[in-house]
Amino acid sequence: MRKKNYPVLVVEDDPVTRRLICKTVGGAGYDTAEAENGKIAQEILKNSCFPIVVTDLMMPEMDGLELCRWIRSQRNAHYIYIVVLTARDSTEDVLKGFETGVDDYLTKPFNHAELLARINTGMRIIGLERSLKQAYREIKALSIIDSVTGCYNRRYLEEKLPAEIKRAQRYGRDLSIVMCDLDHFKMINDTYGHQVGDMVLHAFASRVQNVIRKDIDWMARYGGEEFLIVLPETNVENAAKKADMLRRMIAENRIGVSERDQIFITVSFGVSGLSGKIGCENVVASELIGDADACLYRAKTAGRNCVIKAS
Repeated sequence: MRKKNYPVLVVEDDPVTRRLICKTVGGAGYDTAEAENGKIAQEILKNSCFPIVVTDLMMPEMDGLELCRWIRSQRNAHYIYIVVLTARDSTEDVLKGFETGVDDYLTKPFNHAELLARINTGMRIIGLERSLKQAYREIKALSIIDSVTGCYNRRYLEEKLPAEIKRAQRYGRDLSIVMCDLDHFKMINDTYGHQVGDMVLHAFASRVQNVIRKDIDWMARYGGEEFLIVLPETNVENAAKKADMLRRMIAENRIGVSERDQIFITVSFGVSGLSGKIGCENVVASELIGDADACLYRAKTAGRNCVIKAS
């Protein structure tokens, strides 16, 4: 069975030894690639990912330690486990290799079973490293996602919005934000309970996220039943049109909370933004949010289910 996710790069200038290593490693189920020296291996590694590198120490063009030093200087997506094959096994040589970043040594002539054992050890380390990275990504995602609605939380908003504003100011681009508030939401919680209220919040967030531009626009829960939609490269006029489209979509489509019950909701919107022109260089996130919040308040006092934009 081929272990295609874990290919091994064999770097050896002697063709007989190189073929022998590839045969041994390939026979154990690993895909292999070959390089005659460190320079060729360097070019291969620039274009392909090899979690395991088995390299000779003494080679022309670039030796094993130079190759190892270069690998450790790169920002690789994943760790590369390096096994060096050498006839030089003095303590000084071994220590020098470990200082350079070598993970393991094997002396020539090598034992086939021992070589495979070292590669399998490297694979376990690579697997653990990838598992830890995946766990870190999942933990990080949980720390910035609102558990009820599935959109970003306020922590993410407070970190991301200032960066969006600075980018818009730096390049003189438009940026708009839309503050949304579900009308009479307390009545839903009081009538149906908080579990149904959470279902309504999740349904609202999902509908908005399905409409806004993927990987450009984003949405965060500001608190309670309030949300903030961030629209880069969008002026206030177009942001208000987008908000009104969302308003109509929500008002015209009831939310099913059970086989029998469907809930009708409306939403009020306040819109503010940067024009990307002179006069917006010193605007900060709190000002932008404050303007949107003031517009939202006006929308609420105007009867709800409407959009008010900043002038």
